[in-house]
Amino acid sequence: MTESFKGSFTQQEPIPEAGIEAALAVLRHGRLHRYNTAADEISETALLEQEFAATVGANYCLAVASGGYAMATALRAVGVKPGDPVLSNAFTLAPVPGAIAAVGARPVFVGVTEDLTIDLDDLRAKAGQAKVLLLSHMRGHICDMDALMEICDGAGIKVIEDCAHTMGAAWNGVPSGRHGVAGCYSCQTYKHVNSGEGGFLVTDDVELAARAVMLSGSYMLYDRHLAAPPKEAFETIRYETPNISGRMDNLRAAILRPQVADLATQCARWNERYRRLEAGLRDTPGLTLIERPEAETIVGSSIQVLLLDWAAVDVQSVVARCAARGVELKWFGGAEPVGFTSRYDSWRYAETPRMPASDRVLAGILDMRVPLTFSLEDCDLIARIIRAEVGAVYQKQSTAAE
Repeated sequence: MTESFKGSFTQQEPIPEAGIEAALAVLRHGRLHRYNTAADEISETALLEQEFAATVGANYCLAVASGGYAMATALRAVGVKPGDPVLSNAFTLAPVPGAIAAVGARPVFVGVTEDLTIDLDDLRAKAGQAKVLLLSHMRGHICDMDALMEICDGAGIKVIEDCAHTMGAAWNGVPSGRHGVAGCYSCQTYKHVNSGEGGFLVTDDVELAARAVMLSGSYMLYDRHLAAPPKEAFETIRYETPNISGRMDNLRAAILRPQVADLATQCARWNERYRRLEAGLRDTPGLTLIERPEAETIVGSSIQVLLLDWAAVDVQSVVARCAARGVELKWFGGAEPVGFTSRYDSWRYAETPRMPASDRVLAGILDMRVPLTFSLEDCDLIARIIRAEVGAVYQKQSTAAE
């Protein structure tokens, strides 16, 4: 009998009971706005910022409405102006170039390697074209950050890290988001902590942090933050920084605090599932696994494989055959964006020349979510299904070529 997977690729685990109880307490007292506190009360949002800053080892943290808002705020805070070029990955998701466009700037895309990380040779070649790099650690793949920072420091490029897929990950022991001037994280439902929507911006830069707080809509209540710079940092900034409101509220903060506290445990659980899938897919004819460097501490909340140099019709056949057996794979080689999946030429507000080497990689990427609602046995089953369907199509290719 042909095996099928009956589970859901979009079902998350329940919010922890501690988060539910904390959220109910906020609902009962009604003080959802982060600056609406009773006498001697510290808001849930201020506590969350302090706790997340400690988790990643940052001096300052700002909780905001989304990861995309965090990125746009970081770009504004480092001085990006309308018309400015900003370097970013060709392999990423729409909110990354969207954040660049949100501040009126112009994305300049850098290629992707077969490791699914930014192409450092291409970055080196384009380093003179911009003063800011919005670096996406797309789908949790972290490049050689030491080499990247050497390139960027040498060229005077400020690095803002998009860590939507790498909360809890690290390179050479340094947490993701702590190499550049700022790190931006997402708390959207499919990320590593879940508040529906939400995000964080972390930094050690006093002026950047103060500008970010003002941009987020603190009015003159910045002294109610526990993870922001001291009052004197705002003396001039408060008069010249626009309010572009995007604060996180106390309800979402209450939901997130227990999840942040349990982040390391959850990351270990993702990695168990990732390694189980990886083992099941290894040595599948025609399929290339992404080998993770020893220096990279991963969080395996999704997995990617490559069908390099396959005809588009054959890749689509694999996707369809797996879907018929309950396994949802996303393909980054499609000419049109579908759902969450798009590529650099989908974003027509950015004029970009063709990138043949990156097109070859993108045309081969298959992507799959790995929710914690999967059991290890589910992972074994899913790997068997993918392996079988890739093998069936690969065998047809081989037979046709004879």
